[in-house]
Amino acid sequence: MKRHRRKICVAPRPHLTGRTHLRNGQPTVISELQAWWDEHRPRAGFFRTARTLLAIGGEFIRDSMPDRARQRYGDVDYDWEHRVDTTSANVSWRARFIGLLNSSYQPIESSLFQEMLNALAIDYGHFTFIDIGSGKGRPLLMASEYPFRRIIGVEFLPELNAIAEDNIRKFPDARKRCKQIEARLADATAFEFPSEPLVIFVFHPLPESGFRKVIANLVASMRRNPRPVWLIYANPLFEDIVLQSGGFRKTAGTEQYTIFQAQRSGN
Repeated sequence: MKRHRRKICVAPRPHLTGRTHLRNGQPTVISELQAWWDEHRPRAGFFRTARTLLAIGGEFIRDSMPDRARQRYGDVDYDWEHRVDTTSANVSWRARFIGLLNSSYQPIESSLFQEMLNALAIDYGHFTFIDIGSGKGRPLLMASEYPFRRIIGVEFLPELNAIAEDNIRKFPDARKRCKQIEARLADATAFEFPSEPLVIFVFHPLPESGFRKVIANLVASMRRNPRPVWLIYANPLFEDIVLQSGGFRKTAGTEQYTIFQAQRSGN
C-alpha cells in the first residue's frame, strides 16, 4: 500500500466492457485474457502484445512468491482496528491474475480518503456516495463515518464484492453515521447513476475506454437531471478525460488526487 505522501501510480482495475466469454455472466480468466488481447492487439500489434502478455505472466509468478505475499498485507492496521478484511491479501490467484491484466487490487489509505472528503466542504446529508470499483469496500466503510444519505459500491469481481458485503456486516454500527450501505456486483460502464446529488469516488479503476464510458454516462445523467455532483479522482491519470467531457471543472487537487465539481448549465 502506498503511503500518504507518495504519488500513487497504479494501472486501472478491470471492469466488464463487452466480454464475450463469461461464465454465468461473470468474469473468468479466459474472458479477461480475451478482452485484454482484443483491446491491446489492434493498437500494439501481435508481437508487442504477446511480449507484454508474457511480462504480465512473469509478474504474476513473482507476485506469487512468499515475500510478495507478505507485502500484500499493506496497511493492515486499518483491518486490525475495525476487524475487517480490506487489504490485498487473501485474494485468490484468479482475482490476482485478472487484476494484473488491468491492475492489482489496492485499497486507499484512510488518512488520504479523509483528506479528500474533508476538502469537499459540503453538507454530506444531501448526497449519495458512490464508489466505482469498490473492491473489498474500504471506501464504503470509511464513507459510512460521514452522514451521507446512502452509500453504493460498484464492483465487477464477485470475489471482492462478496468480501465487501461481509465487511459491511462486520463494521461496527457505532461507527456508522450512514447505515444504508450497498455493495453491488455490476458493470461500471453500464451503471445508471441515481438522479440525486452525488459524491462519486474513483481510485483510477478502469482502462481508458471504460473510464471514458463511465464519464460519458455520468455527464449524460447530469444533463438529463441537473443536480450537484462532485467527483473525487484518486491517482488521476486520466484527468484530461474528465475535463474534456465538458461536464466538470477542477476545484482542488494534489499529485495524489483531483476534485471536480459539476458545471452549472450555461457555464
